[in-house]
Amino acid sequence: MELVHEFSVPVPVEQAWQVLTDVERIAPCLPGAELTGGDGDSYQGQVKVKVGPITAQYRGTASFTEKDESKHRVVLKAAGRDTRGQGTASATVTAVMVPDGGTTAVSIVTDLSVTGRVAQFGRGVMGDVSARLLEQFVRNLEADVLRVGPDGAASGG
Repeated sequence: MELVHEFSVPVPVEQAWQVLTDVERIAPCLPGAELTGGDGDSYQGQVKVKVGPITAQYRGTASFTEKDESKHRVVLKAAGRDTRGQGTASATVTAVMVPDGGTTAVSIVTDLSVTGRVAQFGRGVMGDVSARLLEQFVRNLEADVLRVGPDGAASGG
């Protein structure tokens, strides 16, 4: 299933690129995510997510398959298995960052595939859950990583 989301961050596109392609820096901003290792552009971790009455925890890997700084486009492939053996999840996430004055507009398209118990929930529920997680991610990102000082300038970390 394809999920499309957009958000904006209060920093120029060059700074947004540096932050949003730094997985170790931004992983703690995603609710339920924990990075457990990494090597170059490949990372290991786990994510815990609640979908309806079901809580699933996936352990797996993610890696960049494309990083085009000139176009501010990045593609990340992730795959994981439910820690209780009750399904799998895989996603290809494409993010494009566009300058918008002093801010950056970010468009994210996720091609998501799930099996197991979580798969029983349709696109509507999965879309709602992913939108809520992204909203929390952006709030955490702005509060923890892109702190804006009293002069309106972002600290960047």
